Amino acid sequence: MIDAGFRMTEPIEGQREGSLEAPTRHALDWRSPAFYDAASLTAELSRVFDICHGCRRCFSLCNAFPTLFDAIDASASGELDGVDRKVYWQVVDHCYLCDMCFMTKCPYVPPHPWNVDFPHLMLRAKAARTREKGLPLRDRVLAATDRVGMLAGIPVVAETVNAVNRTRGGRVLLEKLAGVHRDAPVPVFHSRTARDRLASQGYAVPGASAANVQATPETRGQVALFATCYGNRNEPELATDLVALFEHNGIPVRLVPEERCCGMPLLELGDLKHVAQLKERNIPQLKAVIDAGYDIVAPIPSCVLMFKQELPLLFPEDADVQAVRARIFDPFEYLMLRHRAGLLRTDFKRALGKVSYHVPCHLRVQNIGLKTRDVLKLVPDTTLEVIERCSGHNGTYAVKKEFRAASVKIGRPVMQKVANANADYYASDCPMAGRQIESELPGPRAPTHPLSLLCIAYGLK
Repeated sequence: MIDAGFRMTEPIEGQREGSLEAPTRHALDWRSPAFYDAASLTAELSRVFDICHGCRRCFSLCNAFPTLFDAIDASASGELDGVDRKVYWQVVDHCYLCDMCFMTKCPYVPPHPWNVDFPHLMLRAKAARTREKGLPLRDRVLAATDRVGMLAGIPVVAETVNAVNRTRGGRVLLEKLAGVHRDAPVPVFHSRTARDRLASQGYAVPGASAANVQATPETRGQVALFATCYGNRNEPELATDLVALFEHNGIPVRLVPEERCCGMPLLELGDLKHVAQLKERNIPQLKAVIDAGYDIVAPIPSCVLMFKQELPLLFPEDADVQAVRARIFDPFEYLMLRHRAGLLRTDFKRALGKVSYHVPCHLRVQNIGLKTRDVLKLVPDTTLEVIERCSGHNGTYAVKKEFRAASVKIGRPVMQKVANANADYYASDCPMAGRQIESELPGPRAPTHPLSLLCIAYGLK
């Protein structure tokens, strides 16, 4: 294995080496001083960028690769050695860690001896810069989802923020003050959170196991809901719809006692110190509900991915992190496991007609298959047009003034397919991707989340 400037740890449990094996994801030794060494980092960026230049299979995935390739093509030598090192950081800034190059395009990922993991190299670069310079104020605010949500969730504040965000003048001001593009979708804040709504309905924190729980070899049959910061404060219907669906299918639901942001926004910015702090808040809560006999579900693909992949790769030695990894599920993954055991209700009341369904990147890289599609296909008289391309939202990338045009260009094929589908509904498991698609459609038309679609099919709403 090539030394990438610091020693990689062994693959996480369950992964194997070998030339014919599936891609191997190595844990990151991010607490080692060598991880942040500037000379070593520059050398590894040069090595990987030169490999990418010789391949170019990823040219159409995002703007990181065109930025690199255009700079090489414009250089005097036509090779990487003619590219100014400042371009390296432009490439880093255009990577939003979607993982699609690693999972679907690159032929040189481990166990190939060239050992190319482009997203984790970009994460290393972001982490080194953040450690050296800190995060700009805008990035700190955009990534402070818990704090911003708590402040903006105060009733009067929520009404004011939402009202200002609906005006052109307010968005122009936000662009000038915070660099948030005036046309980018911004979330709506709710003062009555998903946790408030569910707690008022009796969905308390997990206690003793519910009576008459039907377990399967793969599921325990009762779940604790990690509502997520976005689902809790910005689209609380995600959590309430999920609970309705699971309860309708005989799966008792309780709330995780306490939750903080999963850490994905900070991971995308390379702030690993604060990712670790959030991990220390969340993992004990999640491990406790697992020990109480519950599985965990969360309605946002990025949050599930954080606990399934990113934290286990950052903390491979932490047994509690690995325990959470084994028992957290995407909602539709869980429902399909129940269906496999004959425990999913199929007494649907309404057809959905034609659905234009976008598969988010952070769901695709979980390697669980298209479970949302499979569940929705069970609804009679329902057809799905599946779109497996990036929407261009990608965390905070699409809302930043300097990246908005690139994000729209990346997502345009998705938006065009949705616009041309003439479907009864369009949907994405990632609510932020759904809003990104909505922002560029020719007419005002909101997405319908797959959880809501299934509620409609069951006649629950």
